[in-house]
Amino acid sequence: MRIARFSSGDDVGFGLVDTDAESGQEFVSRMSGHPLLGNIQLTGERAKLEDVRLLSPVLPSKVVCIGKNYADHVAEMKDVTGEATAEPVVFLKPSTAVTGPGDPVFYPAASSQVEYEGELAVVIGRMGREVPAERAGEMVFGYTVANDVTARDLQRTDKQWTRAKGFDSFCPVGPWVETGLTLEEASDLRITTTVDGQVRQDARTSALMHPIPELISYVSSFMTLLPGDIILTGTPAGVGPVEPGQRVSVAVEKVGELSNPVVTRE
Repeated sequence: MRIARFSSGDDVGFGLVDTDAESGQEFVSRMSGHPLLGNIQLTGERAKLEDVRLLSPVLPSKVVCIGKNYADHVAEMKDVTGEATAEPVVFLKPSTAVTGPGDPVFYPAASSQVEYEGELAVVIGRMGREVPAERAGEMVFGYTVANDVTARDLQRTDKQWTRAKGFDSFCPVGPWVETGLTLEEASDLRITTTVDGQVRQDARTSALMHPIPELISYVSSFMTLLPGDIILTGTPAGVGPVEPGQRVSVAVEKVGELSNPVVTRE
């Protein structure tokens, strides 16, 4: 299932996104309740997807990010982030960085080198701590697409990543949560990033150095994961700069496509 969070007029809610078999038109059917709390039902209200505004599909208490998780990306970023490590590299983005599909990414005045990082994101569905890797699948509600926007110059000069990764709008997420994939399927998906239609990143999640079950187990070994939390699994090679006026699109096979314009805050 593709579960979206959307607004229509003054109303915000969750809905099930489907495609009409005959016309190819996409619709969203409103749900009652919260999908992460269970006991949801369709209300009977249905609208064309193009007539509603998609929002970030979840509002996480935290965004847990994994750095240096593709060998080719480690190689291209060696001068900034150093060599690969035996254990996953973990950092956090604040919840205020989260924004939705189509929303602008604001280019901060403090930076002169903002870069995209397309990623597969795991949405956590239940509370868990010290989760064994073999039970990691029980923690997964679904998968979505994310862009770990980074002020690369600040990452380089600060020597740690909080400011460079944490600006408002620096974590676009969406367009929905795909709940129908198994861990095995999610472990081999194509991920591409384009800037104004030109391909900049093209890889598969099978190249992850630390696979999804290991990431869930590792992160939960030192922090409690809550329903709605997001784990960004890392970005492949091909990261690079974007400028105001450009549009970044990240697509993950079988999940969806997330697209955001880059703008200067007025």
